[in-house]
Amino acid sequence: MALRLFASRAASRLGISVLPRSFATVVGDLKYTDSHEWVKVEGNSATVGITDHAQEHLGDVVYVELPEEGAAVSKGEAFGAVESVKASSDVNSPISGKVTKVNDEVGDSPGLVNSSPYEKGWIIKVELSNSDELNSLMDADKYSKFCEEEDAKH
Repeated sequence: MALRLFASRAASRLGISVLPRSFATVVGDLKYTDSHEWVKVEGNSATVGITDHAQEHLGDVVYVELPEEGAAVSKGEAFGAVESVKASSDVNSPISGKVTKVNDEVGDSPGLVNSSPYEKGWIIKVELSNSDELNSLMDADKYSKFCEEEDAKH
């Protein structure tokens, strides 16, 4: 119990909330979609990946389909896919823009999506074309509640 309390306090200081039901992490300074993608915005650039919650439900990721650099992505539209031993799932863009970089490391080592979904397991970087689209995304608290409600239904 003391370890769980310590971990909870440490996560709180780092801006990470821990979902008690599935132990998935949600990072405080990211925005989230209801299809379980995350986006981190820095100026006019955005990094996109799938959430810890999503990778837990997918299981061991064995393949990540990446778009080409320079490709246009549109909010809510699929730009790639993640395949696991259990399922295949489209990856939808939380924002519109142009792909400026793809994470070739996840192409070579798809398990990074499982082991490090918010750091090494990111999928693409995008030059934003409409920053107003960020207003429709969930913050960490709303996303945590969304995941809890979704898990309760299943």
